[in-house]
Amino acid sequence: AMAAAVTTRPSRVRAAIAALVTVSILAPAGIMVAWLWNDNQDQRTSTTLEQQGVEYLADLSPLISGLVEAQSSALQGVAAAPAALTAAVGRVSTTDQRLGDPLATHERWSGLRDKIARLPAVTGSTADIFQAHVEVTNLALALYNSVRKNAELIRDPDNDLSNLQEALAVDLPSAVVAVSRMGDLAQMVAGVTGGATQRQQTLAVLVPQFGAAIQQVNTDVFNLTDNLQSAVDNTHSGTLSGNLVSSVDSFRRGVEAFTRGADPTGGKPNAGTMATAQSQLQTSLSGLAGVLIREMNGLLTDRLYRLDTRRLQLLISAGALVLLVLLSLVLGLTGRRRAVPAPEHTSRGPAEQPDGYSSGPLDPMPNYGDTSATRRERSGALR
Repeated sequence: AMAAAVTTRPSRVRAAIAALVTVSILAPAGIMVAWLWNDNQDQRTSTTLEQQGVEYLADLSPLISGLVEAQSSALQGVAAAPAALTAAVGRVSTTDQRLGDPLATHERWSGLRDKIARLPAVTGSTADIFQAHVEVTNLALALYNSVRKNAELIRDPDNDLSNLQEALAVDLPSAVVAVSRMGDLAQMVAGVTGGATQRQQTLAVLVPQFGAAIQQVNTDVFNLTDNLQSAVDNTHSGTLSGNLVSSVDSFRRGVEAFTRGADPTGGKPNAGTMATAQSQLQTSLSGLAGVLIREMNGLLTDRLYRLDTRRLQLLISAGALVLLVLLSLVLGLTGRRRAVPAPEHTSRGPAEQPDGYSSGPLDPMPNYGDTSATRRERSGALR
């Protein structure tokens, strides 16, 4: 029994040491897997939110086109909202019902929609009508910015997506609004009437606005081109460059044609040229916005695929860690089992005495006190 206990003690120590080493290795690995899993989940949630933001922005592009068309029509005396604007408002309302909660846009869109509905009732001077439409389009641009912030597009870690979201949600709508204002202000400046003092006062307000609109157009087109070029230079997409070339060229040609019609230097805008250029601009705007949306959706979908693959790898790693933990526990329990010694079955015979006789009860003990005749005779002979 003593030998079995001594033999068991070293095996228990070895098992304890093995379990301790296993835990010291697996615990940090488990913590790392858990951290990577949480990080993967956060990225998946963020990417899904970005996809929702892109979906919302896709419906804001027709809204901007409808608003600038409504502005030009109102300045020409047509109070009713164009059909394009009515349809765009309906699409954005449907999208806001689905995505307004995660993107926190319900309140902003509700206020913008109410102001759009009141535009046909705006009366007064041309300047008053223009200012009312400017306020509404500014709110629409603010909605663009709100969507890209709440969807975390503005914080995207990839350079190509970061540049594309800025082009889609900042540069492109701002350029469209600035071009429309430039054309309408050109018409308003050319159509100023009244006395010399009144004309001077009106022009003192309109001309700086006209110059600011021209400058804004140039700035937005430059920023748009720069962001798109940066996206192409830093992307893994194989289709971005080819799809953007023709769309950007068409948009820029539309802007240039509209600017020529507005005649910023001569002061004699051509309404026909601007109308043709505006139609071309709307078509190119739709095409360019469509390309940006498709490319952004493609990049985000690829990211989700990579995150799904990484999640599968983490699941496999977690499963392997669980198996190692179970194996270490089994080995530890096995090492702790005490060795049970086999019982001894040694049969002992009668104890033998030093003189060779046994002490069994049936063995006759010699009577050392008796003297046999033979022994006496021998004793006498010796004497």
